[in-house]
Amino acid sequence: MPTYETELPAETAEQAAPETIPALGAITQNGRHTIHCLTIIGQIEGHRSLSGGDKTTKYEHVLPQLAAIEESKEIDGLLILLNTIGGDVDAGLAIAELIAGMTTPTVSLVLGGGHSIGVPLAVAARRSLIAPSAAMTIHPVRMNGLVLGAPQTYAYFERIQERVVQFVARHSHISDAKYRALMLETDELATDVGTMLSGEEAVELGLIDTLGTLSDALAALHEMIDEEHKA
Repeated sequence: MPTYETELPAETAEQAAPETIPALGAITQNGRHTIHCLTIIGQIEGHRSLSGGDKTTKYEHVLPQLAAIEESKEIDGLLILLNTIGGDVDAGLAIAELIAGMTTPTVSLVLGGGHSIGVPLAVAARRSLIAPSAAMTIHPVRMNGLVLGAPQTYAYFERIQERVVQFVARHSHISDAKYRALMLETDELATDVGTMLSGEEAVELGLIDTLGTLSDALAALHEMIDEEHKA
């Protein structure tokens, strides 16, 4: 993931940022606005590192990057490109909460897939778009490895799951009851519980704001920035 904070001494990071970020492809400029492009791909890595062969997004890299974007006077807007297959719930929600709490204009674009914890990440932006060929998979919270089969364990899973449900309901136009029903659907996936939504279905259900591609996402972000500057 491109980030200009790494490999730069703290005292020179601010001065080098204008030259370094464009070189890494993280910044676009159209003469009016400066937009930071944040890519969130693969699995969201939490407190444990995944194998070297997995594509991951490390939350400890993204969190300070979001804070730097919010504080930057040079960056007018944030474009978030998403193609995720899930990952750590706590880490994903941490990223989503920071995005949702930004005053910097934010637009998300789901490409390929926005699975599991990728759904909160998509709806966290002020405006969300999904490519017509993309899909979103909604399923219950899971845990790998040994799980103690006790009532308290299931209650714990339910509480984690409810955090996800409530976040999505607050930041999209889908109700918590409908989202919960999609999450627990038994007839959609052959070997799993949950639902896979096409881009069009995600928009129809109010999960994502609109269908669109890169040009649509950029146009929405530029419009949002213009409105901010007028205020």
